[in-house]
Amino acid sequence: MFMGMVDSVQRRLTAISEPNRFRIVELLRDGPQSVGGIVDALGVGQPQVSRHLRLLLDAGVVEVTKRAQQRIYRLRPESMRELSDWVQRFAGLWSERMDRLGAFLEEDDSAPDAATQEGV
Repeated sequence: MFMGMVDSVQRRLTAISEPNRFRIVELLRDGPQSVGGIVDALGVGQPQVSRHLRLLLDAGVVEVTKRAQQRIYRLRPESMRELSDWVQRFAGLWSERMDRLGAFLEEDDSAPDAATQEGV
C-alpha cells in the first residue's frame, strides 16, 4: 500500500514538474478545458499540448471525456488530494523543527552576552 502510494505520487510529481504541464494543471484548476482551449491559452502547438496531456493522463493527473469531436480534460480531484496528503505528511516534521529552532533562539537570547560577562 505505502509503496504504491509513493509510486503514484512520484509519477504525478514527475508529470507536473515540466513547466508546460504545470501550466496545463493550473489552467485545469479553473475548470475543464478542450484541447483547443489549452492550445490557445498556452500558445503552444496542438501536437505538443496533446503529448503533454497524454503524459498527464497516464500519470492519473487528468481525465478526458469526448464531446462530439472535442476532447475535454479536467483534473482528477483524487490525484490532487493524494499529492496534498503526501505533502501534509511533512508539515508536522517542519512544524516540529521550527518549534525547536524557536526554542533554541529564545534560549540563546536569554543567555548572558559573552562581552558582558568579560566586563567589556
